[in-house]
Amino acid sequence: MPSVDSYTKGLPQSEVGLSRAASPESTHSRILVLCVDRDDDIGSKGGIETPVVGRDPCINAGVRLAIEDPEDPDANAIFGAVKTYEELTAKGYTSQVAIVAGKYNRGIEADEKISLEVRNILGEYMADAAVLVSDGEDDETIVPVIQGMVPVISIQRIIIKHSRSVEYSYAVLGRYIKMLAYDPRYSKFFLGVPGALLVATSLASFFGLTKEALALVFIILGAAFIIRAFDIDKALSSLGRPTPTGFIRIFSTFAGILIIVVSIVNGISSIPNEAIVPNMTALHTITNRVIVGSFVHGTITLLWIGIATILAGSLLSNWFKGSILTMSDILRLVVLALLYIPILQFTSVLTERTNPFSLISSLLIGLAITLVAATFLFQYFKNRKGGEVLKH
Repeated sequence: MPSVDSYTKGLPQSEVGLSRAASPESTHSRILVLCVDRDDDIGSKGGIETPVVGRDPCINAGVRLAIEDPEDPDANAIFGAVKTYEELTAKGYTSQVAIVAGKYNRGIEADEKISLEVRNILGEYMADAAVLVSDGEDDETIVPVIQGMVPVISIQRIIIKHSRSVEYSYAVLGRYIKMLAYDPRYSKFFLGVPGALLVATSLASFFGLTKEALALVFIILGAAFIIRAFDIDKALSSLGRPTPTGFIRIFSTFAGILIIVVSIVNGISSIPNEAIVPNMTALHTITNRVIVGSFVHGTITLLWIGIATILAGSLLSNWFKGSILTMSDILRLVVLALLYIPILQFTSVLTERTNPFSLISSLLIGLAITLVAATFLFQYFKNRKGGEVLKH
């Protein structure tokens, strides 16, 4: 059974539980009890669309989520919200209970979705106060957004009662290990990348390619970092549920990867033959100014075009969806363009030993332009959102 932690220790009197705040002298006549699920477990696991309004629909939603995942604390938060609603009703308040949810990856889009759902609920149920019920601090980060629409007079945190014995501590640890092993969000990197490294190094040793094993390790790690940095895994997963924006992201990602591969091949072919010495070690190769400079000079243009293609696809995808992430995509493209000239100057410093102060001045100019662009875009999107300052 869940227990309600009303912050009775170490918090202001205004945040103490309803047993004290909901006195007969209270000026609030219509109270909305709001259960917040910021990462949308109720939708991804229970298949329930939010908002859910009313006692019986909320109970049904909590039962559905508890059946799908009995260990999910959001189900207990839903029942805690219903319990709070019944307590308020018993004390004579006019109240309503509702569930709102964000999105799987949390962040700005999740908060915008919660804000829209709360606004829709308030359009039908004119509450003059709200009680927020959640299962942890992550859900409570949405409080300032809700506070802008209706006063939040109490925050109820649902904490699952459990034994503090060593056996249960091991059980909790085992649960998290199981999550790393079976949850696709974590297992593909916590298990997939180390597994690929072990297989690659084992095969290299088996075929007597121990010198090449280190290169294989770096290639696998680099590929994993690129996949995660540019959300390539998400683009691939969207193949099963294609949308117009998903097609744009998929095409731009694959096109960008092909261009990046070509840029690496072009960079290798740009290395002069006289710079390569027989039996040269890997350390001597990566510290040779001519080799590194020639490789970067031959790679940089196509590499930048490939990265820009990926970022442009993300920009178009977010722009069609009307997402605030469009601002971040524009800034990435600006920074990418501003870094092109300094990197060319860097190759000249390595290969031709030119004056490095021109490189420093280009970096400072690029930094100034980036600050101006970031300020302009922030003000533009802030005004577009009606003056609200959005935080990620």
